[in-house]
Amino acid sequence: MIDETDIWRAVNLLAKHYGADAALAAARRAEELLATGDVNGFAVWKRILEAAAELSRSKPTTGEWLN
Repeated sequence: MIDETDIWRAVNLLAKHYGADAALAAARRAEELLATGDVNGFAVWKRILEAAAELSRSKPTTGEWLN
């Protein structure tokens, strides 16, 4: 399995390559892997998608503090 550091490295690479569409690119890749039956690959790319979505958030959720 892939660790959290590698997830964020992948997200940063996606952001550099796809910009604001990084989460969309991750979602496409996750869907491709699921369609081919690669459940482990899908799980990794789902984590990458979640991290990409987190990176692109522009405001906190209700009750959440800003860093």
